[in-house]
Amino acid sequence: MIDHIDFSSSAVLLFVLISYLLGSIPFGLIVTRFAGINDIRSIGSGNIGATNVLRSGKKGLAAITLLLDCGKGLLVVYLAKKFSEFSDGNLTSLIVGFTCVIGHIFPIWLKFKGGKGVATTIGVLLGTDLITGIIVCTVWFVVAALSRYSSLAALLAILTAPIYAFLIGMYPLMITALSFTVLSIFCHRDNIERLFKGQEPKIGQ
Repeated sequence: MIDHIDFSSSAVLLFVLISYLLGSIPFGLIVTRFAGINDIRSIGSGNIGATNVLRSGKKGLAAITLLLDCGKGLLVVYLAKKFSEFSDGNLTSLIVGFTCVIGHIFPIWLKFKGGKGVATTIGVLLGTDLITGIIVCTVWFVVAALSRYSSLAALLAILTAPIYAFLIGMYPLMITALSFTVLSIFCHRDNIERLFKGQEPKIGQ
């Protein structure tokens, strides 16, 4: 059995492509359709993520979507470490994780109109540095529990990743986490506007 592979540039590019395609799998859409629910994009925010799946009233399906979306981010980073000489914070490992998140947000299967990438981002962070991932998850749960706003919880949680990475001197992770933060702000721009206007729906609404 091969424990690791020393990637060439072409192999890295192939792995990046595979990461994008994995990220593009719209689990929220697949899970709800399998359960006999109409197109999840026709309700709530029109998003394919777990929060919008929850608006269908199916908590179990929302949980499954959350785990699968998180899992694909975790998987690509795990494979990067498993099959090449990567270590925590390695730039190439982070690139494939970032590509996976891009795939979720801009999936080729859905004409590049996907989700907001929060769960997949958390999966990438958990796979890259477990402590960073745990901190992000904790912040999300605390903010969500106190405010009941999923978007606010996501924004503040992801923002903690580059701050923590900077404090511990993990600069490749910090740069990637900053990119995740910018992506999150872009994807939540409508939510941010509604938050300021007091019109953002709370979790479960």
